[in-house]
Amino acid sequence: MSTDPASLSRTRVEVSNVGGIDEATVTIPPGVSVLTGRNATNRTSFLQALMAGLGSERSSLKGDASEGSVTLTIGDQTYTRTLTRTENGVAFGGDPYLDDPGVADLFAFLLESNEARRAVARGDDLREIIMRPIDTARIESDIEAAKRERDDLESRIEELDELERELPELEAEREEIESELADAREKLAAKEAELEELDAGVEESRERKAELERAFERVRDARADLDDLEFDLETERSTIEQLEAEREELESTLDALDEPDGDLDALDGRVDELRERKRSLDETVDELGSVVNFNREMLDGEGIDLDGAADAASGDGSGSDPTAELVADAETTCWTCGSTVETDQIEATLDRLRDLRSAKLEERNEVRSEIDELTDRRSTLRERRSKRERTERRLDEIEGDIEAARERASDLEARIADQEATVEELESTAESIEVDNHDEALELHREINGVELRIERLESDLASVEDEVAEREAALSEREDLVAEREAVADRLADLRTRVDRIEGEAVDAFNDHMSTVLDILSYDNLDRIWIERREVEEREGRRKVTRTRFDLHVVRSAADGSAYEDAVGHLSESEREVTGLVFALAGYLVHDVDETVPFVLLDSLEAIDSDRIADLVDYFRDHADHLVAALLPEDAQALDDEYAYVETID
Repeated sequence: MSTDPASLSRTRVEVSNVGGIDEATVTIPPGVSVLTGRNATNRTSFLQALMAGLGSERSSLKGDASEGSVTLTIGDQTYTRTLTRTENGVAFGGDPYLDDPGVADLFAFLLESNEARRAVARGDDLREIIMRPIDTARIESDIEAAKRERDDLESRIEELDELERELPELEAEREEIESELADAREKLAAKEAELEELDAGVEESRERKAELERAFERVRDARADLDDLEFDLETERSTIEQLEAEREELESTLDALDEPDGDLDALDGRVDELRERKRSLDETVDELGSVVNFNREMLDGEGIDLDGAADAASGDGSGSDPTAELVADAETTCWTCGSTVETDQIEATLDRLRDLRSAKLEERNEVRSEIDELTDRRSTLRERRSKRERTERRLDEIEGDIEAARERASDLEARIADQEATVEELESTAESIEVDNHDEALELHREINGVELRIERLESDLASVEDEVAEREAALSEREDLVAEREAVADRLADLRTRVDRIEGEAVDAFNDHMSTVLDILSYDNLDRIWIERREVEEREGRRKVTRTRFDLHVVRSAADGSAYEDAVGHLSESEREVTGLVFALAGYLVHDVDETVPFVLLDSLEAIDSDRIADLVDYFRDHADHLVAALLPEDAQALDDEYAYVETID
């Protein structure tokens, strides 16, 4: 919706040597401004000048001038545009309102040559017009980045889920260790009490008892060291088994991997060549489109000095229709070189340019298809080669790891043998110490020694399990945040994936809704409905089949008996086609929020529509733009509201 006109600024437009205008200054108030006048009164030239000031390059330099300019003053801001004739055509400079006028050229500057209007008239691909401002390549890149981020989060959450599933087992293990530890401590207390009772019933020197206890402490320490060595050996043997199993799996993987075919450097070079070719074709297609549209407009309208041409055609400049006489004339002045040429020759040149653009479009599609195919092939080749290199590198690492583990295991076996001998020697020393109740005391010391070792191992195991439980509980505290982050990424991914579909759907809905309303307002006889159907079709692109979306335009009419039937789009009258093209452009204007970029909508070449319907159409469009500037013939302007601003002459 447009802003309240009272809150907007007036726009001052100063023009020099643009189209057919020598010098002109026009002030445009907010709301609707109507340029009135007969044909060849520079109405279109002024709209082109306004477009130039806003940033468009679809404007022409006056035929006898080497330089031109446009200055826009909107509120307290000033924007400039310069046009300079060069050997290669007209060069544009200055500081215009828009840096990129592409969307405005499509959906706001609705002159006769406007692509959205002409696409309807010619039956072109309407979907391509609507989706042209969307950077689908950027969307695909964002989708891939979001997918990687989502996959990373899901992998982390799965790891936490696994930790959570294992947590009850760890807690059960902790409880079991605590129970075993309590039993071991009770057993130790009982054995120590039994030993004290045995000691209390005999007369024994403190020195001998202390010597025996020290001897068994040495035995206990030696057995603890032996247990540690045996645990380390078991760990090394388990590591060797795991490494050998991994080696066997990697060898099988390597046997299944063929040596990749193809030269990556050559593929890289070819892809770079094709991308450069595509960029060149993109520029060529855009330039050819601009050239065709501009020259079509120049041939059909007021891009040249029509005032002078009209006077020359009519002789005395009175009574006749200047535009009709200009079209009827077989010759015209070339707006690029200034020479006199036949209009048929220009038409033939335009036909050749259109054919050339179509050929370039087809070539661009073929190049794009080949780029996709080579990119897929290159990615596959890189992945296979990378996987083979990773596998070979890991195999080399495993061989080294196995050899190192075997050496450590061999060293541990030797140390265990030495430690076993040490334990036997210490036990013999302890057994040689003579005390009362010798055999019974020795057995109790051995049992106490064993229980103490078991308690130490259980305490160590309990500490390890408690540490692991604490680590997992700390990690699980992050899970809620990770899940929320994953949901946010999933929403962003869904939005990216549906963005193109959403814009397509919004465009179709906007067109169908506005078209229905406009047809009700304009009341065309037996024309019930004009609507767009959005559907998917399978097409061949190069060597591949791809699914594309099409916008099919349908026309529904009423027969004399009141029954409805579908008519061909080509049967639309000129007035109906023009209205349909304007509404289609309006749908694009709304879907792409063009009003946030440029507050102007320009209307021209509405003569095919009768004056009352033009008035209704202007009333309808004014609700969607802050500034609506329409170029109309005097008889058409008479049907409009008196509250609008009128500009009758442009010098």
